[in-house]
Amino acid sequence: MCAEKVRIALVQMSCAAEPENNLKTVCDRIGEAAAKGAKIVCLQELFRTLYFCRTEEYEPFGLAEDVPGPTTEILQRVAAEHEVVIVASLFEKRARGLFHNTAAVIDAGGSYLGKYRKMHIPDDPGFYEKFYFAPGDLGYRVFKTRYAAIGVLLCWDQWYPEAARLTALKGAEILFYPTAVGWALSEESDEVRRSQMQAWKIIQQSHAIANGVYVAAANRVGIEGELRFWGSSFVSDPFGRITDIADENSDQILLADCDLGRIGFYRSHWPFLRDRRIETYGELQQRYID
Repeated sequence: MCAEKVRIALVQMSCAAEPENNLKTVCDRIGEAAAKGAKIVCLQELFRTLYFCRTEEYEPFGLAEDVPGPTTEILQRVAAEHEVVIVASLFEKRARGLFHNTAAVIDAGGSYLGKYRKMHIPDDPGFYEKFYFAPGDLGYRVFKTRYAAIGVLLCWDQWYPEAARLTALKGAEILFYPTAVGWALSEESDEVRRSQMQAWKIIQQSHAIANGVYVAAANRVGIEGELRFWGSSFVSDPFGRITDIADENSDQILLADCDLGRIGFYRSHWPFLRDRRIETYGELQQRYID
């Protein structure tokens, strides 16, 4: 049975060119987070590598791996050693020539609980993910870990209320978003940059409010090519208040205490789920209503 209060950790870091160095770093950070009381540790999107989607090249396909596979096996041992849940975003090789942006979830005893494949795939300057990843086909998933029922969505999924809603409706108490988002170095102005970051925070805070759940986004930092990742990993409570936030530039382990009992409190006082008119939402399945 899950405890009502659980400490979570978001690992925010800059990445090195060598995947094995990044894997060693996150294993060390998971141990540090566990020593500080964390029970669930979320790693940033595609933590093993530099963000190769900045360009369209064929070489990065060689970085993909089976999920479950060699990295999950290592993380399973780490999870068992520290008795922590781990959320790990990986470049999945599903078959020859077929790849996904995938998050693996490992329970505190070291068991592999399953994976979520990123559903919404961006294609923007500096974020050419459609070149590399097929859209997810596993649906929106909830993982019942030792400490909480969690949902995992990935980066571009952050902007879609439908994804958060469906995951919450399946019982998620905390929505984790492994993320790789930042500014182009050529961005026009600081005002534009701040507006982008503010929108990124607000949309995720709105998911917390509308669904009465905790939201936790783990972003990377550092400059890679023409992108500067803006860090600012954060945790929002079920009423949209940011309780803990990292800075924009530093490698950090962000810790946050989540009282799952508060979910019922907020949902009782703001009964958005009760008052949903589900019989009126059929048109949401259309691309656009002409």
